[in-house]
Amino acid sequence: MGLKSFVEVQSDSQFPIENLPYGVFRPTPDSEPRIGVAIGDYVLDISVIASAGLFDGPLLKNSDCFNQSNLNKFLELGRPAWKEARATLQKLLSDTEPILRDDAFLRQKALQPMDNAEMLLPVAVGDYTDFYSNINHATNCGLMFRGSENPIKPNWFCLPIAYHGRASSIVVSGTDIIRPRGQDRPKGNSPPYFGPSRKMDFELEMAAVVGPGNELGKPIDVNEAADHLFGLVLMNDWSARDIQGWECVPLGPFLGKSFGTTISPWIVTLDALEPFVCDGPKQNPPPLPYLAEKASRNYDIELEVFIKPAGQEHSYAVTKSNFKHLYWTISQQLAHHTVNGCNLRPGDLLGSGTMSGPEPGTYGSLLELTWNGTKPLSLGEVTRVFIEDGDEVIFTGCCKGNGYTVGFGKCSGKILPSPY
Repeated sequence: MGLKSFVEVQSDSQFPIENLPYGVFRPTPDSEPRIGVAIGDYVLDISVIASAGLFDGPLLKNSDCFNQSNLNKFLELGRPAWKEARATLQKLLSDTEPILRDDAFLRQKALQPMDNAEMLLPVAVGDYTDFYSNINHATNCGLMFRGSENPIKPNWFCLPIAYHGRASSIVVSGTDIIRPRGQDRPKGNSPPYFGPSRKMDFELEMAAVVGPGNELGKPIDVNEAADHLFGLVLMNDWSARDIQGWECVPLGPFLGKSFGTTISPWIVTLDALEPFVCDGPKQNPPPLPYLAEKASRNYDIELEVFIKPAGQEHSYAVTKSNFKHLYWTISQQLAHHTVNGCNLRPGDLLGSGTMSGPEPGTYGSLLELTWNGTKPLSLGEVTRVFIEDGDEVIFTGCCKGNGYTVGFGKCSGKILPSPY
């Protein structure tokens, strides 16, 4: 028999008792930020549960980690504490447990309607690294810009390629993004173009949230990396393709990426994703020993992107992909990130890279879907090659269980015109 919550959860809900993703919210506009978990159409206020003394396990009984404005202190405690919290919450929400179910005052105080909640960034992000770990995306970009003879450079198959992103411009779902300005490559003998980006794009990604991290100079073993990863969020790593293309040689992305990155408000834990583990890809050549996992694990997470064109009521599905297309796993990404002694800290984000599938309808960016603007997409009565002002981009992600769905909510953002 599976778990069942006393809180009513609709059959199509992304937040059953098997999920219990963590987030930070305000129940009212003048409230202080609270830590919560999603259950059905409600947010369970964890600070209320903690204040009532219901976290009575040895690791959390005397901790104030849930009386914080973000999840960083909880993440620092590590997997044993995460498991203890999950077991406690699932017990309290079970239909067989009377403590919360039968206490009307506590229940009303702890369970807040999700529709009334203002969702905030769940963690204080100290650092953000974006990987380039999807072979389909790497191939497509190589074909477009380097040709068919050598679309992927040899080093890509030896290590997880990444760059250091901008943590200050990471925002929560629902935050508008202002179209960035920058330079584009010159035509002929003219000077470079300067102005609002003319090739605004989305990138369908997920991001791993770092837990305890490591001390400076002490790498994390690839087979212990999962103990340093709390969970996953959806991530839109917005990209100004024209700015990026002109600036990226020789040091890589800068202004073309740093203006905004959107994440979903709910962190789905690796424990909740455990039923959806699948085999990682066959890697050729075999990875070096520090990247060689005893068991290569990916996650079967269905991903979908919708665009709601400016001025229209309806959104249109433009691509479907899956997180299992990751070539370098999140454990390998973390192990590689720390092998030189780099210290990761609680709340750091590791972006997966664009999650493109193997076929045109599964590509994870407009760059690929329109083949750099040469094949317009039909969105009802309009077409798009890149994102126009007023367009909203919406990501969803979910895992299909036996009679339940584990989901991430929405990761959405609208592009506003540059005011300059």
